[in-house]
Amino acid sequence: MSLNRRWWQRLLPRSSFSQTVMLIGCLLLTNQLVSYISVAVYFIKPSYQQINQLIARQVKLLFVDGVDIGREHLTMVDALNAKVRDDTMHFYNQKQAREAGIDRATYYSFLSSQMSEYLGGQAEVRIAQGEEFEIWIRPPQAPSIWIKVPLTGLNEKNLSPLTLYLMVIGALSVAGGWWFARQQNRPLRRLQKAAIAVSRGDYPKPLPLTGSTEIVEVTNTFNQMSHSMKQLEQDRALLMAGISHDLRTPLTRIRLASEMMVEEDQYLKDGIVNDIEDMDAIINQFISYIRQDQEGSRELAQINDLIKDVILAESNREGTIDSELSQCPAILMQDIAIKRVLSNLVENAFRYGQGWVKISSQFNGQFVGFSVEDNGPGIKEEQIPKLFQPFTQGDTARGSVGSGLGLAIIKRIIDRHQGKVILTNRNEGGLHAQVWLPIE
Repeated sequence: MSLNRRWWQRLLPRSSFSQTVMLIGCLLLTNQLVSYISVAVYFIKPSYQQINQLIARQVKLLFVDGVDIGREHLTMVDALNAKVRDDTMHFYNQKQAREAGIDRATYYSFLSSQMSEYLGGQAEVRIAQGEEFEIWIRPPQAPSIWIKVPLTGLNEKNLSPLTLYLMVIGALSVAGGWWFARQQNRPLRRLQKAAIAVSRGDYPKPLPLTGSTEIVEVTNTFNQMSHSMKQLEQDRALLMAGISHDLRTPLTRIRLASEMMVEEDQYLKDGIVNDIEDMDAIINQFISYIRQDQEGSRELAQINDLIKDVILAESNREGTIDSELSQCPAILMQDIAIKRVLSNLVENAFRYGQGWVKISSQFNGQFVGFSVEDNGPGIKEEQIPKLFQPFTQGDTARGSVGSGLGLAIIKRIIDRHQGKVILTNRNEGGLHAQVWLPIE
């Protein structure tokens, strides 16, 4: 039972739009079937019965008057055809009937029963639909004879007004249901896109309050939530910026005071200067994190050019930087933000590695990627998913320098580019940071 249920669940549509269209389509199909059956039973069937009754009367009168088959050695079929000189009826024996297409005619039991009742014996009625609408009758008065009655104006190639009416009404109803479902789901799609934008740190303008009452209420609540989150983000950015600005003033005074220290206290002066530089770096990380990297618009840029710029900027470090660049297309990106990602990864590689860093670029047809590797001690596997959280550092094997915002900043930038960051340990030792950016 569970396997059958899962199989049916896979066939059913999952989106609200598809479910609504399917529901409307099923209801309309049921309505069309019921309407067609009702019309067939209460209108079409009585019409056929009335035609059948009229034909039965003509056949009965024909045999009541009698048929002269003795004169000029006429057969019954010839005599009947001679007696009915117009084209209202044609008479055939068994062989002639098969040649005329009796085998292609469909047997109708309810018309045969009615005809048997009218003619007073066992009769058979068949109907053939082709170029002409033909009714075949085998009367009980002459079981070896078939009577064909062609009816003009009835043709299976011509759609009846009822069928055409039902098809037009059904098509218009389905089109109207599709349009209605689309109008109902348009605010939901707009809400979905806005929610994805908010999750990436983009706060769209308030969404229009359109749709049903429930959708309007949900949209209004979302607008209020988005506004509150944006206000909270702005307050946090203002608070962090104020604190960072206020801290730099006393740090500057401390640095000036350290410059006035005597030469005997040089070791103390160097320690103070190093501490000030570390604090200044932490403040810069705070500022980078609260900026959300919205300062630039996206433009076409080549990832290999950014890698070369970073390698050139980091060339004065002690250590070795190797590169392995592949042919990559230019993609839309905030080049300043992606360059910051590269710089942060290279800085971490030098900080926690042993003086060797490798930068590579890749292209797999859908994504452009770059990676940074080091030869440090690496990170425990269970701690890797936590590294992208703000103020989280790796294990003690890689030290505890910094504020723990470097990888969080990288994650936010890549998320805004709809890319992904993957951290893994190298088999040779060290960390391998892989970044993928979509082409579109």
